[in-house]
Amino acid sequence: MKHIDLILAIAALLLAGICQPVFAQQAEGAVGPVQDAIASEEQVAVDYSSVVHFGGPASTGAQVKSDAEEKESPFRFRGLTRYLQPYYDFKTRLNKEHGFSFGADYNLLYQDASKSLGEDDAAGGVFRLYATWHLTGRGTSNNGALVFKAENRHRIETAIAPQQLGSEFGYAGLTAITYSNAGTLLTNLFWLQSFNNDRIAFVAGIVDATDYVDVYGLVNPWTDFSNLAFSTDPTIPVPDQGGGAAIRGMLTDNLYLVGGIADTNGDPADPSVAFDSFFNVHEYLTHLEFGWVASVDDRYNNNVHVTVWQADQRTVAQTPKGKGVALSFNRKINERWLPFVRLGYSDGGGSAFLDRSLSAGLGYFPAKRSDTLGVGVNWGRPSEQLYGPNQDDQFTAEMYYRFQLFQHTTVTPDIQYLKNPVLYPEKTSVWVVGLRARIVF
Repeated sequence: MKHIDLILAIAALLLAGICQPVFAQQAEGAVGPVQDAIASEEQVAVDYSSVVHFGGPASTGAQVKSDAEEKESPFRFRGLTRYLQPYYDFKTRLNKEHGFSFGADYNLLYQDASKSLGEDDAAGGVFRLYATWHLTGRGTSNNGALVFKAENRHRIETAIAPQQLGSEFGYAGLTAITYSNAGTLLTNLFWLQSFNNDRIAFVAGIVDATDYVDVYGLVNPWTDFSNLAFSTDPTIPVPDQGGGAAIRGMLTDNLYLVGGIADTNGDPADPSVAFDSFFNVHEYLTHLEFGWVASVDDRYNNNVHVTVWQADQRTVAQTPKGKGVALSFNRKINERWLPFVRLGYSDGGGSAFLDRSLSAGLGYFPAKRSDTLGVGVNWGRPSEQLYGPNQDDQFTAEMYYRFQLFQHTTVTPDIQYLKNPVLYPEKTSVWVVGLRARIVF
């Protein structure tokens, strides 16, 4: 793991300037500056409970709300609360007075593969700035908001970014979904309209369809699984961010429907073409999802749904049309366990990595901590369109543990086992070891 020292050094530099960790348990009965610092830390949470979001845990509004919540962690910040408390007071005031809520983060990932036909390691970073601005009907049951997210994705001191690592050893999929070398991207710029206390909502503009197509409780690639097999179903050819629209409605207290359309030629690196492509090229992914939830507020941790989709033929990309269906089940048990089962089928069109996919796994949330353990296994049949007929089945397993190290910092060791990478010239298995860090501002 030749560059792990680089990742740790960057994380250390970011942390060293703003914090001095103190064990929380040492704070009991503390007096003086330490006690004041611990007390002041209780104020760092920003009240974003009124923020409405359309998509799942990775969507902009959901990420803003999650980042603002108080976290249980083994360390406390003295420097952060002392120097950045005015910043959090400003965020609270901005939200209360103007309905503007925002967040930012920096994400780091290093991955090392045990075997490869080319490069065997990759490191990357992503800086993101995201915001929701409630402009109409704020504080009422019918409100509208402008949603924005921009990112810079880059490799760090390696020949490739982590998103490319799987292709180096012929894997049909991605060992890291979002860590590319794409540069500056506009991934969200859309209007979100909510009616009747969010029982009906729609979005239109530059959207990221992975935020709301076939999502579940552990779908967020920034905080949960890294591998595509356990994110949006790998049989669904969800396009890059671009022009699109979707609508969600609660049919009853427990039954819902989501439908939408997304431009299959989206290019977040050049958003100026988004609307021209959407209205003039007419090559779309259309999707419809019907499902059951335990409640509107907890619609992703307790969810059973079926998603059907169709992708148009893409002329420039020379991709044939396709269609398919995906099934998903996940149910939280005793607020600690989140088992999931997900099944996908494609007729081979649309250029998804897999034609068939079956995933199962478990999330575990320790008591009195904000950590998460995730374990998943996947069986997949590689796409005949992409890889040719009569390919061997491919197997994927992943396990990660996300440590809430500090209030604003998580560290996530991750290990993946990949059996029969489709384009590897001999039967083999590859281990991919990774380390992620996420710092929230």
